[in-house]
Amino acid sequence: MRLAVAQIISSADPAENLELIRDYAAQAKAAGAELVVFPEAAMRAFGHSLRDVAEPLDGPWAGEVRASARDQGIVIVAGMFTPGKDGRVRNTLLVTGPGVDTSYDKVHLFDAFGFTESKTVDAGETPVTFELNGTVFGLATCYDVRFPALFTANARAGAQVNILCASWGAGEGKAEQWDLLVRARALDSTTFVVACGQGDPETVGAGPAGSAPTGIGHSAVIDPLGSAVVALGGRPELAVVDIDPSMVDEVRSKLPVLANARQF
Repeated sequence: MRLAVAQIISSADPAENLELIRDYAAQAKAAGAELVVFPEAAMRAFGHSLRDVAEPLDGPWAGEVRASARDQGIVIVAGMFTPGKDGRVRNTLLVTGPGVDTSYDKVHLFDAFGFTESKTVDAGETPVTFELNGTVFGLATCYDVRFPALFTANARAGAQVNILCASWGAGEGKAEQWDLLVRARALDSTTFVVACGQGDPETVGAGPAGSAPTGIGHSAVIDPLGSAVVALGGRPELAVVDIDPSMVDEVRSKLPVLANARQF
């Protein structure tokens, strides 16, 4: 399977970000990809109000993403914000394209490193998987990467690939933690991990928005043995990679961590 990782840098303008999605989706399709993954907060960068852009999954912004997926004949995964409870929003991944239309609401909220996501975001409750051309994908968002159980739950539900969309916070040691965590989650779940983060705003002359996690780049595709198929730097970039989902069965026959696991 050929897929693409679109490491973009979102702005505060949802319309401008739609143009980025259209552009990168077209590039991915031209390169032969069946699926293109965009980061968390592709709709609007963190550090700006989320409530005034949040809309239902059948709203106009999501409709434009669907139109792009339909026009290009490619599945798009992109982070957006949908209405939640008590005036908050949900941090949602929209998945849409030929034969696929689903979504995932971020379960683990980023109340860490001086940022309190739970003040403005309503947590999701359930894992989500979807199938594309015989390959099963699980979904996760940013802070979820620190919680192995979600990735193994997706694997037990059939996932051969875990998609992780992020807008990772900058700070001392954070890039190293990201690299360690995405590789560890691949090993925990014996899946490919497709980790797409927001690019680093500093690489284009814009600094981070206060304590908001606005991205550091370092998107990567990791194989089920924890090795990087591709690893990016900080700048906006499209990476197109080929993965072989049959590798998952081969690895699990040699390293059956899911079968050997015990619950305590």
